[in-house]
Amino acid sequence: MFDADVAKSTNTCHFGKRFPSRFFNCGAAELNMVCMAAGASTTGLIPFASTFAVFASMRACEAVRQSVCYARRNVKIVATNAGVEIGGDGPSHPAVEDLAIMRAMANLVVLSPSDPVTTRLATRAIAAYVGPVYMRLGRQIASVLHADDVSFEIGKMLQLREGSDATIIATGNMVEQALIASDQLSLRGIQARVLDCHTIKPIDRDAIVKAARETACLITAEDHSIHGGLGGAVCEVVTETCPVVVSRVGLADRFASSGRDHKALLRHCGLHAGAIVDQVQEALSRRRAWSMS
Repeated sequence: MFDADVAKSTNTCHFGKRFPSRFFNCGAAELNMVCMAAGASTTGLIPFASTFAVFASMRACEAVRQSVCYARRNVKIVATNAGVEIGGDGPSHPAVEDLAIMRAMANLVVLSPSDPVTTRLATRAIAAYVGPVYMRLGRQIASVLHADDVSFEIGKMLQLREGSDATIIATGNMVEQALIASDQLSLRGIQARVLDCHTIKPIDRDAIVKAARETACLITAEDHSIHGGLGGAVCEVVTETCPVVVSRVGLADRFASSGRDHKALLRHCGLHAGAIVDQVQEALSRRRAWSMS
């Protein structure tokens, strides 16, 4: 385990206490940390490198590209404190571009699990996978959304709600909001399918195409910019295979704010169930208008 002097914040300090000979604090030098992990991978080890998402995707970006992805090193970059939900770390710290940056890297698998169950299963899956991985985690305590025995596979979405009127495809902390939105929509007579997209790359094209053909209305939700992340990935698939109405819930060309109350921040940025409900209804209106034209 390689750490960039944030072990108490990421909780990797517990690993360090249990396995001190396998824990390396590289200091606040994220690029060097990634290079050290890449070097360790050449010896047959499976290095995990951990820091905040904003640093892993930006300060260490060159090393991720050159030393890990280009060289196809078996390195697992696990980045925490992603998105608006980090709260009061200051406006410079929310990583709302990391999925877009990492998704553009050749050879890199990109994950964003939604709850403790999928995080645990994803960690085991990426350890078994041979190749570069970036896994994005939040900061706040997440609700349990999946059963312990859920079938987890890299690149395969998990369906949490049935629905034939629209499909909400969410990732990370927005999966819980998608479930709340689906329940609220059900009270209005709208049955919204909910898919947990824990793998941003490779994206589950089959699940997207199936949802597009069966509901003809897709809404994406992510604690990230609407440019280049989950929303962009879904739009790429449907434009190539099955063009339908798509609405994206996320940050629209803006930086995140900072504040002590992370839930208030998410509401302020439009990252909540109510915003998903509004986008579903707006998308359904557009679908009806298109069908009549």
